[in-house]
Amino acid sequence: MSEIETVEPDLRQLTDDANALVAKSVKAGADAADIVISKSRSFSITARLGQIESTDQSENDGVSLRVFCGRRVASIATKAGRIRAEGDALIERAIAMAKSAPEDPFAQLMDTDQLADSWPDLDMFDSAHPGADALSKVALTLEQAALDTHGITNSNGASAAFGMGGMVLVTSNGFSGAYLGTRHSRSVSVVAGTGTAMERDYDYDSRTHLSDMRSAQDIGKAAARYTLQRLNPRKVTTQSVPVLFDKRISASLLGHLAGAVDGAAIARGSSFLKERLGQQIFRPGITISDNPRLPRRSGSRPFDADGLSQGHLNLVEDGVLKSWLLDGYSARELNLSSNGRAAAAGSGTRPSATNLWMEPGKDSPADIISSMKTGLIVTDFIGHGANLVTGDYSRGVSGFWVENGEIAFPVSEMTLAGSLPAIFAGLIPATDLEIKGATNAPSLYLEGLTLAGR
Repeated sequence: MSEIETVEPDLRQLTDDANALVAKSVKAGADAADIVISKSRSFSITARLGQIESTDQSENDGVSLRVFCGRRVASIATKAGRIRAEGDALIERAIAMAKSAPEDPFAQLMDTDQLADSWPDLDMFDSAHPGADALSKVALTLEQAALDTHGITNSNGASAAFGMGGMVLVTSNGFSGAYLGTRHSRSVSVVAGTGTAMERDYDYDSRTHLSDMRSAQDIGKAAARYTLQRLNPRKVTTQSVPVLFDKRISASLLGHLAGAVDGAAIARGSSFLKERLGQQIFRPGITISDNPRLPRRSGSRPFDADGLSQGHLNLVEDGVLKSWLLDGYSARELNLSSNGRAAAAGSGTRPSATNLWMEPGKDSPADIISSMKTGLIVTDFIGHGANLVTGDYSRGVSGFWVENGEIAFPVSEMTLAGSLPAIFAGLIPATDLEIKGATNAPSLYLEGLTLAGR
């Protein structure tokens, strides 16, 4: 197999098939219909201790046909390859299901004047991608670069992967569109120390275009460096301390925000932020944005699963919560307008962030650390401990202890506890915003949080 293969997206025929199926649905008695075809393909290689350990290849071509009979709706799924052979039967079953379904006052397609009729080229598809030989070479190089570092004693493995995926969306009220994107990823995890004194850490990169990736050597050496820094960790006593969330894990706090401003959660009343729209929830000066129209970014999409194409959205401006994430359904529930954040989900849509980030602040991480008399730098989380209904927050952590403005020693086996409203209100962003994946934040400083130690 060649090291570089060219993949041409084949979505035109799928779009034609989808248009035909939607038209047949309306002719058969549906008041409206839409169809989503989600197509993806991925290939990955895993290496461990200098040998190729596993390969994994997967493909998906799911189809979801949704029909509306008045305010009654039903959805039925199949494979893209079966549309022509099973189309008439699918339509008949879907309409029968819709007619027997309960009425849903919020079930409808978007109004025609809201649908996108054009969208930007976001350079999401990389036509050259690595085959098995190239992926194997990268995985082996990742691991070897880490193992060649003095002090690294073992490997948990390295992986290199390529994937492509996209969507066809056709609605009976005039929308027809398709897009395809690619994803390259590399990761490696290694071990330092021996016996009960072993520590592990990792590094990774993920991009839409191969040419934007960090080198395998750089990722491997960074993983080794992170791992060696964790050797001989200590425990500290329970106390309230200043905390700096390292940029490698700080984006998880934005993930909690995205879940809490999900329009579906707001409509259900299951978010601790449900009454906070228009209120100050972060410090003045904090801006958190979401934008699906950024070229060559992993969260980008030219249109959403409702057929809307909308751009930049500030969820938080100057610390004030300005908007929910809304698809058409949740917007109708809340008597608002969709802001184009619909993602395909089972039999319908759900609100979803796209490219989400917090703007950087004014002080570097080094400056923040030097200002800490005593404190904690969090570099890794253990488990999931955020309750988005109550806002309670509790997570296992490890990282580094700071004394007199300098890193003193690594620490582990501790728990941070607090509330997300208080955490959000106190966060101070550093300058080190790095774009890696769809959700990104700089290192984030908090002046006080409860640390449960020994």
